[in-house]
Amino acid sequence: MRPAQSSSPSLTRVAAATLAALVLLSACGKKDAAPAGAAPGGQQAPAVQAGVITTKIETVALQTELPARVEAIRTAQVRARVDGNVQKRLFTEGSMVKQGQALYQIDAAPYQAQVASAQADLARAQANLVAAKSIADRYKPLVEAAAVSKQEFDNAVAAQRQGEAEVAAARAQVRVAQINLGYTNVNAPISGRIGRSLVTEGALVSATQSTELALIQQTDRMYLNITQSANDLQRLRKQAGGKIDAELPVTVVLDDGTVLPRKGKLLFSDVTVDETSGQVTLRAAIDNPDNALLPGQYARVRLSQSETRGILVPQQAVTRGGQNGDTVMVIGADNKPVSRTVKIASQQGESWIVIDGLKEGEQVMVDGFQKLQMLPPGTPVKPVPWTPAGTQAPAQAGAPAAQPNAAGAQAAAGANASGARTPSSGSPAAGATTPANSSR
Repeated sequence: MRPAQSSSPSLTRVAAATLAALVLLSACGKKDAAPAGAAPGGQQAPAVQAGVITTKIETVALQTELPARVEAIRTAQVRARVDGNVQKRLFTEGSMVKQGQALYQIDAAPYQAQVASAQADLARAQANLVAAKSIADRYKPLVEAAAVSKQEFDNAVAAQRQGEAEVAAARAQVRVAQINLGYTNVNAPISGRIGRSLVTEGALVSATQSTELALIQQTDRMYLNITQSANDLQRLRKQAGGKIDAELPVTVVLDDGTVLPRKGKLLFSDVTVDETSGQVTLRAAIDNPDNALLPGQYARVRLSQSETRGILVPQQAVTRGGQNGDTVMVIGADNKPVSRTVKIASQQGESWIVIDGLKEGEQVMVDGFQKLQMLPPGTPVKPVPWTPAGTQAPAQAGAPAAQPNAAGAQAAAGANASGARTPSSGSPAAGATTPANSSR
């Protein structure tokens, strides 16, 4: 009986040890089977959100961006019309002047003398006319009575008419002298902004040399002289059915990228092609009340010369110039982003016009690309509607990558503080479950 009693406790211990080993092996297997993307507490990490837009095919205008040169709508050169010395400048350089306003005073003494001389000649001619007229009047009854010959009467009448002609000529000379005297006051031919004075007091100006004194330009409304390739213009005309509306709105973009809030209007396109450049000149007009545009300034203009059917996609959603051309990320039915090659026709505002490669109703990824780069390829995302106000700024080059969660950030900070090696992506600090190798 004792041998039997002594063997029973031994079997019990063996069974207990075997059960404990099975439990340990089971726990080890569960840890090894844990997904790499699981949270430290054994919870599944939430899917990364991606801002998307839903594509919609619509009729959009094809905008063309072209170079342009700004020109004042009216320009007048102030020139001297008589000879003389400039005595006074009567305006402030760079100021606004009105039509007829006095700008310069030229020495008027010689022209005052000319007026006086012409008036004296007029008085002499008028006196001669009075004498000739009195003789003709006196001879008229005498010739009827045969007291004087008809020849003498005809000579008296001719002298009277000659005196009348001399009076008319003298009056014209007086008028010419008065006009020249008036030209000594140089007035503004148009209203506008006057530039710097090209002469100073004491300068000798000449009417024969057409001395330019200043320049006046109307800048409250400006011309935009636009140049476009003749081939492009013909192509756009074909797309527009052979005709381009002359009333098209024109958007002006300055050198620094500033877009003027007001729009201009296309006036016409030239009928002649420049032989040297192969370009056509188009002219537009735009209001310029605040003088944002200056004559001679270079600018770029955007105008819609034709329309097409396409999809508007924000510019930040498109990768341009890659190995496969222009691409976007399309969210598939399984919420997995897939690269798609697209064809872009033109730009409209902050969007590209896609005419091929997308279908209506598809979801195109606009933001969340940085988060997607931290995940394995083919990882599903959670699409959410995108709005421009919620767009995240791109990370700066060389900036450290963000920790996936708060626990990982604290673990990394503790490791760096103690001089330990930064945990890898599969360590607890990175938010992943570590396999229980020690238990094995």
